[in-house]
Amino acid sequence: HVQLVESGGGSVQPGGSLRLSCTASGIMFSRCGMSWYRLPLGKMREFVSGIGSIGYTEYTDSVKGRFTISRDNAKKTVYLQMNSLKPEDTAMYYCKASCPRNGGDFWGKGTQVTVS
Repeated sequence: HVQLVESGGGSVQPGGSLRLSCTASGIMFSRCGMSWYRLPLGKMREFVSGIGSIGYTEYTDSVKGRFTISRDNAKKTVYLQMNSLKPEDTAMYYCKASCPRNGGDFWGKGTQVTVS
């Protein structure tokens, strides 16, 4: 049974910071690419950041220099450190695991981030 559980969301003022966590079970975590997506209210889901199984990272332009993705394979956890938060970062944030050896992509249920 695959499970991804996000945590760390909340409400912060502009300029504040949050660290999101996503802990996985039921997958070969170290072999999975992990990523964060977000869904702003009334808008489409968008890619935020990803980290490959060997540590390669990528970010959407709007978060470069402010967000940092990392992973701890021993804890089966991926993190998203979010600094200098802006109101436009407000969204539900979802963790995604891309695991070819486990049969595909898996999603968490999300954690809400509100910046106001």
